[in-house]
Amino acid sequence: MTSLDREILRLAVPALGALIAEPLFLLADTAMVGHLGPQALGGLAIASTVLQTVLGLMIFLAYATTPRVAKRMGAGDIRGAVSAGFDGMWLSVVISAGLLAGGLPLIGPVVRAFGPAPEVEAAAIAYLTLSWWGLPFMLLVVAGTGLLRGLQDTKTPLWVAGGGFGANIGLNAVFIYGLDMGIAGSALGSVIAQAGMAAVVLAIAVRAAGRYDASLLPQWGGVWSSAKTSGWLLVRSAALRAALILLVFEATALGTTQLAALQVVQTLFFALALALDALAIAGQALVALRLGAEDVPGVQTLTARLVRWGVGFGAVCAVLIAAGAVWIPYAFTEDPAVRSLITAMLFVFAVGLPLAGVVFVLDGVLMGAEDARYLALAQVASLAVFAAVLVGLMSVWPHAVTAWAAFVLGFLGARGVTLSMRARGRTWIDRALARGIR
Repeated sequence: MTSLDREILRLAVPALGALIAEPLFLLADTAMVGHLGPQALGGLAIASTVLQTVLGLMIFLAYATTPRVAKRMGAGDIRGAVSAGFDGMWLSVVISAGLLAGGLPLIGPVVRAFGPAPEVEAAAIAYLTLSWWGLPFMLLVVAGTGLLRGLQDTKTPLWVAGGGFGANIGLNAVFIYGLDMGIAGSALGSVIAQAGMAAVVLAIAVRAAGRYDASLLPQWGGVWSSAKTSGWLLVRSAALRAALILLVFEATALGTTQLAALQVVQTLFFALALALDALAIAGQALVALRLGAEDVPGVQTLTARLVRWGVGFGAVCAVLIAAGAVWIPYAFTEDPAVRSLITAMLFVFAVGLPLAGVVFVLDGVLMGAEDARYLALAQVASLAVFAAVLVGLMSVWPHAVTAWAAFVLGFLGARGVTLSMRARGRTWIDRALARGIR
């Protein structure tokens, strides 16, 4: 293993642990709320869908902050790097104010739009109304994580996420069972845990600012620059969400059996996506660091090595998925029809995994180059290709396997083409260097 491989793994492995923490938050909430009855569990399902959608769209706070920090660090300006991180954190405060002011009055109408039974509606509103106050803390953590990743530190976010997960379990147990607060207790426990995580991240950031004499006050020019980059990354995330919604919409029309099979395969896809995203995070931080140092050969070597990592990891996962395609469905369902569909879809999934590895890695590389506008436009173009492929294939063979193949080969394929075209050669590197350190 080369020193470059070790550098990639040094960032990717802890990043993977931190990425897993958020699903564990939801898993812990689900396990505890599940004992309150199906109405509470149904309410959590609706509430968590809303919250996860918002947090998924807001992930740009980390993606926009990391390269801005890492570029300055690569240029030897650690004071400027920390200040850029605070610009991202101030942006999270501004966005949080908007979410609180605009989101709280809409909680009831949004929940009712799902059409739940009255008991489920009440549970969802109770959970969301409290949990919504935790969004500012989580957005601060997301932006602060971008600062730490830019400083080439992915271990601290892992410890923060792990501590938050442990606190969440303990607090939920006290509020749900000890104080008999029901589903509202679960929400309150999560908010307190999130506040604790935000306090730790903020304390670490303030300490870094003191060490390098960086300003804690917002530099509104930097905040605005971060907001512009974030806007494009928001478009990118929204296009991905739209593709997934379109996929589920088509599968829903095919009936419960085919929708259930798609849900299982999607869950496996998102699980493997966490590992691939860890490589992307490492690539984002390391590429920006080298761009800040104007190390063009280093950027090219790193990009090539990351692509090999992506393809290699995807290929290993593909072999494992294909080998277990007949047996994996037994872990999720006893229905033979659903199991048969899952097996067929897993073979399609396996074919596309090496491609997925390239897509995730190049996505992170171009984020490191702050090529947000291209990433957004490429994602929208990929969504259009996917929609056309999906409609075309479903008109010939309306089936869940067809829909999944359209996503794996159509959407990911289009992303692979557009990202590879951009990352080929050194033009994208020259563009990043021309933009300078903003």
